[in-house]
Amino acid sequence: MPSDISEPQPSRASSEFVDDSVALPNPEESNQEQDSQELIWFHSDFEDCMEMFAPLDTVAEYLGQHSGWFCRCALPMKTEPMGNNAYDLLVGRFGALGYRVEARIGLELVPPDAEGIYRIRTVPIPNYTAPGYEVDFQSTMTLVDLPTAEFCTKHRIELKECPTQITGAKWRLDLAVGVQIPKFIRSKSEGLIQKSGDTLLKNIVKQVSRRLSAKTQQDFHTSLGIPFPKYRG
Repeated sequence: MPSDISEPQPSRASSEFVDDSVALPNPEESNQEQDSQELIWFHSDFEDCMEMFAPLDTVAEYLGQHSGWFCRCALPMKTEPMGNNAYDLLVGRFGALGYRVEARIGLELVPPDAEGIYRIRTVPIPNYTAPGYEVDFQSTMTLVDLPTAEFCTKHRIELKECPTQITGAKWRLDLAVGVQIPKFIRSKSEGLIQKSGDTLLKNIVKQVSRRLSAKTQQDFHTSLGIPFPKYRG
């Protein structure tokens, strides 16, 4: 990553890519003139599998009751429920090439369809217009049974600790963020701007996604009193 890219400021609760400030960006305070309303779009995709040591039906029931786990697992991001299935998230303050934006997005956790596919997508936040950016968040997830013996061997879990059933939550995220870039940034090469933004977004997605998965795993097993043995890889 180029040396002039600034990463998101860490929060007091985490050393990763989240700032738990609640202040929203104010273009008037930034004194950074924008020469165009046109957005420059940055993209990232990410996929992973979150293992739950329980039957698929048990995992599905837990995920369906997201009002009981989503807000606490999202910490240190600040979240507020919006209706039955959506949340208002203050994600963090992010910057590249000397310009910073503090992201706030609305996400809807769509119940699984007839094929068992879960979706998370962006939705408008009532009475709020994002200052200088847009977010298109599209995520899909499916639950699958994982082969227990093969999993335990691969991850070197002792036989006595190996669960009888393992469910994998396989998910994929496609994320696009459009930003109104200030004039002083637009003077740089388009290639540098695009590479800087895409690289930063990729790192943010990777860190935030893995932390959220780890917290959800821990919350699931702790809430249901299911042992969660340590494993490698």
